Amino acid sequence: MKKNLQFAVLGGGSWATAIVKMLTENLDQVFWYMRNEDAINHIKIQKHNPNYLSSVEFNIDKLNLTSSINTAVENSDVLIFAIPSAFLNTELSHLTASLKDKIIFSAIKGIVPETGMIVGEHFHEKYDIPFENIGVITGPCHAEEVALERLSYLTIACADKSKAQLLAKNLSSEYIKTKISDDIIGTEYAAMLKNIYAIAAGMAHGLGYGDNFQSVLMSNAIREMKRFIKRVHHMKRNINNSAYLGDLLVTGYSVFSRNRMFGNMIGKGYTVKSAMMEMSMVAEGYYATKSAYQINQKHKKKSKTPIMNAVYEILYENKNAKLVFQKLTDKLD
Repeated sequence: MKKNLQFAVLGGGSWATAIVKMLTENLDQVFWYMRNEDAINHIKIQKHNPNYLSSVEFNIDKLNLTSSINTAVENSDVLIFAIPSAFLNTELSHLTASLKDKIIFSAIKGIVPETGMIVGEHFHEKYDIPFENIGVITGPCHAEEVALERLSYLTIACADKSKAQLLAKNLSSEYIKTKISDDIIGTEYAAMLKNIYAIAAGMAHGLGYGDNFQSVLMSNAIREMKRFIKRVHHMKRNINNSAYLGDLLVTGYSVFSRNRMFGNMIGKGYTVKSAMMEMSMVAEGYYATKSAYQINQKHKKKSKTPIMNAVYEILYENKNAKLVFQKLTDKLD
């Protein structure tokens, strides 16, 4: 790799804002692409994102803000995508700049609906990016706690160890600790699946289930996650590591979890449409539920996924959440 690589963050949400904050503590210049020109103008004057993590103040001299995805891609070597998976394909449709020889890291916790692939697979299959140039940024870590500079941990996964180490170094700080992994597929599937289980946890809370049940739900969820990931990408991994279990727990329990919040609203009786309208941020787990369910159905020997199936039935088959969870409780141990 050449020295003095240029980094770009693509996305304007909370996670993109948090990543820009981390990078600017280690780099002199960072490209930041977001569609919202009003937000860009606000950041240039007020030094903070008006819509997400507004407490984070940026050194404007370190930012190259642009509303052109092509400008960001053309002028950068390392691209960090933090665009919600539901909108990634649309954003990429505007791309005319080449992704050839770019290093791509995904901070997206979901599946691209149009292809049914996790983001790394999408870039590999649709843009012919070699897996050694693709990586994943995963938790356990909430953007809101990064903004507060609370001690947080990140796992950077890439088939090329040197590229994982490069990004890990540039995200690290006194309050951000990083580790690397070579399980790019497994960590990305885990980042997607934990959102589904967080929705289940939220539904349970909304339905009135207590902490005792939540602990059983989460212990079953990690085993369900292990079965699913082993089916789609078999390799040696410790599912109890923080990139898998830790990320699941923080998303299932945290007050900052938008997927738990979404599930909680469904459990309390909101329709999917009304819950989505009331939330200001995208609940990735909604889209992930359908894609993961379909992936599992395609396998001749399906993984045992009663929690995922329950969430799917409630969100996509309009089944009564209370009745579905009553049946689910008999399937857990």
